[in-house]
Amino acid sequence: MIELILGGARSGKSRLAEQLAQDAGLAVTYIATSQPLDDEMRLRIAHHRARRPADWQLIEEPLALARVLGEQAAADRCLLVDCLTLWLTNLLLHEDAQCLERERQALLDVLDDLPGRIILVSNETGLGVVPMGELSRRYVDEAGWLHQALASRSDRVQFCVAGLPLLLKGA
Repeated sequence: MIELILGGARSGKSRLAEQLAQDAGLAVTYIATSQPLDDEMRLRIAHHRARRPADWQLIEEPLALARVLGEQAAADRCLLVDCLTLWLTNLLLHEDAQCLERERQALLDVLDDLPGRIILVSNETGLGVVPMGELSRRYVDEAGWLHQALASRSDRVQFCVAGLPLLLKGA
């Protein structure tokens, strides 16, 4: 089962994903895409770590998400990826201009064949004003296209606002 959870910053989407993973009754592997590049991000990472159960496995992977999903997915395991928009940012800023398309396609290709439960968390960025900068506009566009592609492959899609999930697709 593939589940996509979208929401804005501080919407409760990560907390919802963590609760769903815990309730799944499966071994959980948390796949973190963030990189501790500054003090603010280090604090965010520490906050997330403190919330997670100690028995969850942690894999930090900023780029090769499809490879990690393929290696880690199993019928008796729940993989929680947090977050796809940080992963997308890592790819957009990568020195190899083809990295984004290659890794994005690899993710979309691998999802159809993964066993177990997969929970994907991502920021919905397309609800505000159109950004002024070219990179920011590309980021919003790429995130929107990625979300559409993932939603079409997902069994369930939820949108989280003020800590409340709104079911968009599935049961």
